[in-house]
Amino acid sequence: MSPAAYQPLKLDGDGVPKPASRRSRFTAITITVCALLVSLYFLSPLGKAANVYSSNNSEYAKEPVPSMCMNTAPPTVSAKANPWKNLNVDEVVQLRSWLSRDELNLNLTRSDIASLSDNSIFLIENVRPPKADVLAYLDHDGDAPKRFARVTIHHGAAAEPVIRDYIVGPLPLSTDTTIRQLTEIYHEPDVPYNARGFAQMGEMVSAVQRFMTPLENITQELFGGTARGLPNDTLVASGAAPFSFDGSFRRAWLTWRRNTAGPWLHPLGFFQYVSMDGTDPSQWKLLKVVYNHQIFDSNEEFIEAFQNGTLQRLPYPDEKDPIWSSRQRRGPAPDLDDRAGPRSVSFNGLRYRVDRDNQYLTWMGWRMYLGFDRDMGLSLWDVGFRGERIIYELAPQEAMAQYAGNDPVQATTAWLDRYFGMGASVRDMLPGYDCPAEAQYFPATVHTALGSYTRERAICVFELDTGRPMTRHHGYLHEHGVVKGYAMTVRSISTVGNYDYLFDYTFFVDGTIEVRLSASGYLQGGYWESKQTGYGSRIREQTMGSLHDHVINYKVDLDIAGTENSLLETTTSVEEVTHPWLEDDWGKTVLQQHIVHRYIATEDEALLKYPKNFQGGYSIMNKNATNAWGNARGYAVHAGVNPIHNTVVGSKRLLKNANWAQYNLAVSQRKETEPTSSSMWNMNLPGKPTVDFHRFFDSESLDQEDLVAWISVGTHHLPQAEDVPNTRTITATSSFFLTPLNYFDYDVSIDSTNAILVNIPTEAGGEYTFEDYGVKSDFCLPPPVAPVTYSNGVEYGLDGKRASPRTAEDLRKNAELYHRIKMEI
Repeated sequence: MSPAAYQPLKLDGDGVPKPASRRSRFTAITITVCALLVSLYFLSPLGKAANVYSSNNSEYAKEPVPSMCMNTAPPTVSAKANPWKNLNVDEVVQLRSWLSRDELNLNLTRSDIASLSDNSIFLIENVRPPKADVLAYLDHDGDAPKRFARVTIHHGAAAEPVIRDYIVGPLPLSTDTTIRQLTEIYHEPDVPYNARGFAQMGEMVSAVQRFMTPLENITQELFGGTARGLPNDTLVASGAAPFSFDGSFRRAWLTWRRNTAGPWLHPLGFFQYVSMDGTDPSQWKLLKVVYNHQIFDSNEEFIEAFQNGTLQRLPYPDEKDPIWSSRQRRGPAPDLDDRAGPRSVSFNGLRYRVDRDNQYLTWMGWRMYLGFDRDMGLSLWDVGFRGERIIYELAPQEAMAQYAGNDPVQATTAWLDRYFGMGASVRDMLPGYDCPAEAQYFPATVHTALGSYTRERAICVFELDTGRPMTRHHGYLHEHGVVKGYAMTVRSISTVGNYDYLFDYTFFVDGTIEVRLSASGYLQGGYWESKQTGYGSRIREQTMGSLHDHVINYKVDLDIAGTENSLLETTTSVEEVTHPWLEDDWGKTVLQQHIVHRYIATEDEALLKYPKNFQGGYSIMNKNATNAWGNARGYAVHAGVNPIHNTVVGSKRLLKNANWAQYNLAVSQRKETEPTSSSMWNMNLPGKPTVDFHRFFDSESLDQEDLVAWISVGTHHLPQAEDVPNTRTITATSSFFLTPLNYFDYDVSIDSTNAILVNIPTEAGGEYTFEDYGVKSDFCLPPPVAPVTYSNGVEYGLDGKRASPRTAEDLRKNAELYHRIKMEI
């Protein structure tokens, strides 16, 4: 029998539903309705396909037409309330009101009308509860952990403007609710105001417009475009980061580009260095203008050089073939590409269970909760397999991109994308394209300075046949067989300016997890000229793809048979040994490998890179828990695709704010005061970061302690013509695996019934027989793929009321921040 998912509608040999034993009137109605449905079916594409199936395949001609699969919903499961679930819109509205009370003396201005010199709320979201409280709740039926909110306030009205984080709770609001400053998770109690995030998307526009207005005629002649604040503006700007070294100033290089599809690939070679010190944009200053390697200390100097003819001009921008940087098709389609590609169908029904309210799911012995936040988006919690917790927390921490080039922007850019909010940058995915047609979706809600929004398709979950056996062997005596290679993936996609990041967490039936980050989207293009040789590749007449590194850091809080774990280093070396059974024909010695195990004692030794030639690796072990063969149980960290670390170490623009990127792996004691390896302000504070990762490592013991592995992945991106229009996820990808190491007594994937065992004939020439454990695929016609739909999500104002739809330009301004600055009147 099929499980309760896809349920075939039973038909008789003529394709007409069999009537049930009911009253005659109801029976007649039922037959009429079913006959109508069947008639419509045979007139539909699916019915025509079935006719072709019957008429063109004589061996099947006498078989009944397969029935329609009726149910595509996943089975359900009931989980405890998700302790990591974000605050809802109503809770955030109530918190804003509570924080605005006079007795708190915060002097808040609504964020949507606040100026830089006002106090305003930048962020409200949930605080992840203490691990001990969560374990007591999940494992021992304790009380649900108390809920608290984190509130970030920009104190622009202070004599010395500053940013502070606060803890408010417990929630829901009551007479017991209090507020205090949150300092214990940061290495600097107050965050400099010059490191602030963007609350108002147009913060830079008025100042930048002042600097461009006097150049209107010049930009028209040099670039064929202007930036006047009109809808038909043909030039847009983009800022580079970091803005500051230690918070004592706020300055940015701006680069100008053509306002067309994929503006990042249309640089003009024109740069302005802008000071944004202070809270009054009218006082911001233009410090430098750079054009064709000529440096001017003011607009006036630049204008004078243009007018007196001493300005050395670049070639006029290439305006041919404007669609080259768009995603429009441009060449002939491959042979047979007019046919839709294969699609995966679970004929017996989906094999994972979900609790949508609590964002919890199970699959093939796996279980997990989903979390989501503004800074980094999707995270996984309480990840267990076969009834045991493997991981308490699996969450991305930061995404770094460091560039190189011979111009003011590419040579100085070092992005840390947590600043922009990788969770806030998640948009709805396209069903059937971003995720398989059969995928199920989970929503996510993010709260910002201007309100809240919900993306209904923020996270997708799907199971696929990988097309590769999990295990197999051709042999004899019960040795011949295959276990199918099924896997379940949890995915979210974040678009931060020009880049799209695909976060994948894939689970396998043997207990292995693959964590993969893939990138697509547009290159941050530079202006191509001969002086850029060695810093990238020419990809168009006047465009280059600039050399850069991507490094993404993850927090992996492994709990192997409990929270008391140790860090094992395994290496191999070559030894020459003498054996008494060897003869003179080969000599008395052999060269062979030898395994060396060493437990790393303290954090000071745990800033790690993978061994040369990958001869060995690192594992989280529980010395006090062994399998049946006396081996300590553990999970190993295996390098996947592109196991790189950052190339440039010591740059002032990444001096201390991303030092995790120097390593493939680092392991520290878990502490509630060290929840993340970065912060949203770290990008603009490389000399004095709010979170200094190296300060986590202070000689503490790693012997049977609660440990966290900080694992980095990334790519050395050497751009090429094939990165146009967008980079490809198959090459711009990096991963690591977490896999059982003596955790079990044998490979547990052999327990899967989605497998086959080949029985060898007992007599020569006899027939092979097979054991398939009774697992048979139902055969029904899957529903047609639904038409593609897309939504910008549901937005809510600061009052919690649903906001009106916004224009495409407003949506783009909100999404791209200062990656694309368009002038406004």
